[in-house]
Amino acid sequence: MRLLLILLLISIQGMGQYISKAVDYYNADSSIHFGGTLTIPSGMESFPAVVIVSGTGRQDRDGTMAGHKMFKVIAEYLSTNGIAVLRVDDRGTGTTTGDYEKATTADFAADAVTAAAFLKAITGVNGVGLIGHSEGGAAAYMAAVNSKDVRFVISLAGLATTGLKALQAQNRAIVASAGIPVLMQQRFNAINDIMFDTAYAYAASPDMEHHLRGAFAAWNSADLAKGAQDSVYARSRDHFFFPLESYIRQATGPWYRYHIRFDPVPWLKQVKVPVLAFNGDKDIMVDADENLGNYKKYVHRAKVIKEPGLNHLFQHCVTCTMQEPVSLKEDFAPEVLKEMVLWINGMKIDVNGVQVIK
Repeated sequence: MRLLLILLLISIQGMGQYISKAVDYYNADSSIHFGGTLTIPSGMESFPAVVIVSGTGRQDRDGTMAGHKMFKVIAEYLSTNGIAVLRVDDRGTGTTTGDYEKATTADFAADAVTAAAFLKAITGVNGVGLIGHSEGGAAAYMAAVNSKDVRFVISLAGLATTGLKALQAQNRAIVASAGIPVLMQQRFNAINDIMFDTAYAYAASPDMEHHLRGAFAAWNSADLAKGAQDSVYARSRDHFFFPLESYIRQATGPWYRYHIRFDPVPWLKQVKVPVLAFNGDKDIMVDADENLGNYKKYVHRAKVIKEPGLNHLFQHCVTCTMQEPVSLKEDFAPEVLKEMVLWINGMKIDVNGVQVIK
C-alpha cells in the first residue's frame, strides 16, 4: 500500500471543527498520481463523505474560477457541518499527473470512481457521494452507474442534455448577452450552428478538420455574397471575427469529439442512487429548465431545485454575463450550501446497504 502524504492542520470555521489533510493516491494501474485535500469533521467517529468533481477546463483542487475558490468554500462549509470532503487537482494540474488535453468526460468519470474508492477507505466514512459541477455533474452520474462505492450524487449545474444541444444553447445565450448588434448576433449564431453540426457529423472522422474548413469557406462565401447585396449587412461584417483556427484545434481534440456526441439519457436511466440537482435560473452555460427537466424525467430518485438569481458559478448575479463573476464578491450562494448539508445529513442506510432519504 502506497504511503500517503498527510499534513494535519486543525481549522475552526462557523460552528464546527475540521481536520485538513493533503493526500496523494493513484488510479488502479498507477498511471496517474492524484493530489488533493481531504477535510474531515473533527470529533466524529462516523460521517458521510463526498468527492467534488470539477467541470470543463483544467482546475485546481480549490476550484479557482474567476478569482473565486468555489470547491474550497464548499468543502470547508460541509466539513464544519459533519461531512468529509475530498477535492482533487485535475489531470496535469497541481500535484496530479496525466494529460488533461487527451482526457474525455469518460476519463473524468473514471477519476471520480478512483476518488470514491480512496475516500471509502478512510476511517470513519460511512458512505460516499459525489458533487459534480457542470460537466462534472455528468462525470458524477456516470461514475455512480459504474461504481457501487457511490451512494448519492449532487449536481451543481450538471450537464444533462446532449453535448451538441449544450454547445448550441451555451453559445446562443453568450451571443445574446454580449451586447452586440442584432446582425452580428445573427452572423455568430449562423456560423456557430454550421460548425457545431459539421463537428457532430464528423466527430469520428480523421478528416474532421477538412470538413470544418470546407463548411466555414462555404458559409463565408455566402456571407460575402449577402453583404454585396445589402450594405447594412456588409458594414456589420467589419468588426466580425470567427476564431477558425482555435476552434479547429479544440474541435479535433478527443474531449470535443466525445463531448459533442455525448448523450446523457442512457446514463441517467441507469442511475439508481438519490440525486439532488441544482441550477441557477440565470445560468447561461447550462440551461436550468432543460437540464433539471432531464434529471426529473430520467432519474427515479431525483430532487431538482432551480435557484433564483444564480449564475453558473452559483453566485447571485446582476448582469449575469460571462464577464461578471470576477467582479462579484460572493464565492458561492449560502442557500445552496445549506440545502446540500440538510440533504446529505438526511441520508440513512437501508437494509440493503443503500443510502436513501429519510
